[in-house]
Formats: sequence, C-alpha cells, structure tokens
Amino acid sequence: MTKKILLFGEKGQLAWELKRSMSLLGNVLDVGSKDCSFENPSNVKRVIQELSPDIIVNAAAYTNSERAEEEPEKANQVNGYTVGVIAEEAKRLKIPLVHYSTDYVFDGTKTVPWVETDVPNPLNAYGRSKVLGEQFIQQVGGYYLIFRVSWVYGSRGTNFYRTMLKLGRDREEIRVVDDQVGAPTWSRHIADATSIILSQADITEKKGVYHLSAQGMVSWYGFAERIFSTVSQAQSQPLKVRRLVAISSKEYPSKVLRPAYSVMDNTLLKDTFGVSIPSWDNGLQRVFENDFSS
Repeated sequence: MTKKILLFGEKGQLAWELKRSMSLLGNVLDVGSKDCSFENPSNVKRVIQELSPDIIVNAAAYTNSERAEEEPEKANQVNGYTVGVIAEEAKRLKIPLVHYSTDYVFDGTKTVPWVETDVPNPLNAYGRSKVLGEQFIQQVGGYYLIFRVSWVYGSRGTNFYRTMLKLGRDREEIRVVDDQVGAPTWSRHIADATSIILSQADITEKKGVYHLSAQGMVSWYGFAERIFSTVSQAQSQPLKVRRLVAISSKEYPSKVLRPAYSVMDNTLLKDTFGVSIPSWDNGLQRVFENDFSS
C-alpha cells in the first residue's frame, strides 16, 4: 500500500525539493497557503482530517525575520500555534510528524557548535516563534522529528544565494556582514537527508530534536565571496560587481538581531540515523553545477 505523505509549504524552496525527493517514498500531497492558510489553524486541522495521511512533513513557515519584528503575533501563529495543531492531529492519527526549525533559536554566544541539549535563547521575533513551535510539538508528544536547519538556500525562493546573484549582476559594490558565522545548507541536501531518514523502518522510536545542517562554517561575507568567485568562472555569467566590502552587523541596517555564531553540531543525527550533510562549499558547488552547467 502506497504511503500518503502530507507536505505543507508547497511553494517554498525546501518544500519543492522535498516533493521531488519524497516522491520515491510514496504519494506526496503538497498543500500550499492558498489551499490552507496557517493563519487559520481550524482549516489546517480540516485538511489533515480529510486527507488522513501516513506521514506529515511541515516545511511551511513564516520566514521573513524583518517583518516578524513588526507582526510577531502572525509569526507566532504560523510558526507556533498552528504547528501545535498539526502535532495534535499527528498524534491522534499515530503517525510521524517532521517539522523544521532553525539555528536562530540560539543567541550566538557560544564559540563551539551548538548541540541539541543547549537551551534556546533567541534574539529575534522569528527565532522566538520557531521555539514556540518546537515547544508545542514536544508538549503534545507523539512520533515527531524536529530538524533544526541553517542558512537554507537553493535555486528557488527567496534566499541569500539568489539575492547575491541578483545584486552581483546589478551593482558594482556590495556590502556584506562578516561577523556572523554559520553553515549555509542547500535545500536539496536537507530534503534528501529527510527522505533517507523517513525510509528507515524504526523512526518512530527515535523521536526528538536533531541538528541538520552542512558541515563547516563561514561568514555571510565569506559565503558571498565564494558565490561570486564560483559564478565568475562561468564566462556566460558576467557579473557587474567589482567590490565586495566586509562590514560589521552594526553597520548593516536591520531591525533584527541575529546570532554571531550559529554553527550546529550534527553528531547526534549521524549517530542516530547514519546521515550527514556534506560541507557548505560542496553544496554550493553542486548548486552552481545544477544552475549553470550546460
């Protein structure tokens, strides 16, 4: 019997990759915000009850950290309260729930990679809303897997990689923060790792919170530098940018406080599921090959 996998987040960069990757596991029923708004939890509950899936994967989220400072209630509803409703339905159906959280649940004060037992202390409204979602899932219980991901990027959606490509073609000088360090993670690597984990027979015995991010670390400036140096190798992709300037967080105009160090330790994921994501620069090279190779 083919498994029914309910995937929330239809138009998002991660959901797109998940649909591609999880199609090998069963029938993926992807639901987007037009069909099911997370601002209306009763609607989400109705969709789950009507579809009666075997697995729920929630890749939907309120991710605009700047706007979240202005409308934290909406961020809390989408990333927190509605996630709690999903968890309740998954528990009622006795099925696995996969949910994605973020490295921004941490305050960035450590200088070594964060582990799952470190206490969250988010600096911004977005991070607080994601912690709320984690807490609701854990309080409800059931068969849940919470994957904290980091600096997600890819060929679709709104992300740093695509923003840099656009700016690189439009501007001669670009200023990028150099005092925030993390692990840029390709959305396809996250999706493929998720599918491998879901294919394992005993996942219901391994519920919990896991860090799922690329190996290594780099600053936003270093990431931008690598993006431009990699793209410039393709003569068919000329760039206008001539100067990449490293700046501090204080010099960057933003209402959002972000962690200075959000690198996460992935040992628990590897030990539990035998899964690990390649280095961030390996992922970037793969994206480049996917986007620009003829």
